[in-house]
Amino acid sequence: MHQSSMRAMGEFVSTHLAAYAGRPLRILDIGSMNVNGTYRELMNDPNWRYTGVDMASGPGVDVVLPSPYDWSPLPSASYDVVISGQAFEHIEYPWVTILEVNRVLKPGGIVCLIAPSGGYEHRFPVDCWRFYPDGMMALARWGDLDVVSCLTNWSPQGTYDDDSAAWKDTVLVARKRGESGPRTVKTDLKKALLRRVNAFQATRRQSAVEAQD
Repeated sequence: MHQSSMRAMGEFVSTHLAAYAGRPLRILDIGSMNVNGTYRELMNDPNWRYTGVDMASGPGVDVVLPSPYDWSPLPSASYDVVISGQAFEHIEYPWVTILEVNRVLKPGGIVCLIAPSGGYEHRFPVDCWRFYPDGMMALARWGDLDVVSCLTNWSPQGTYDDDSAAWKDTVLVARKRGESGPRTVKTDLKKALLRRVNAFQATRRQSAVEAQD
């Protein structure tokens, strides 16, 4: 977790979560494994319940998910806040993952996603994407989330000991609307279609691997 990302998430907390100080709040961190730092330290209000999830067990991980597209261990409409930093660039199909973000958020819940717009390749285990504001906002809209703000830190402020300036992070803040019948149906149809596409792609990928053996 590079230092400028910690600063950006700290600004999200002070701007959007300060009003919830001392009040119960359920927070979900996607890609929470402690690799050179974690957002957990920013969410230290004793009334806030912080859950970290990732694809493998490790420090900072409370729940291991089956895949970036299968969050079945997490109940729907159960979190007030979903955060993620330096994870979405490593997800092959983020348009599927953003639908799971929508699903687990409570109506009116808020999300903060941080992902780089620049920097060198860093596979973990893959490095697929860089996000500009237009792309990040399009991802939010695909996930039926209303954009609150979205910006790229083209010139990161502050002095950092790591290579933070290279990443030029894009920071999205979005909110889930109150549920409505047509909106819920639309999201469910998207998810059903994408599950079929992903299953087909997974089968093709496995067949290609077997053909190489």
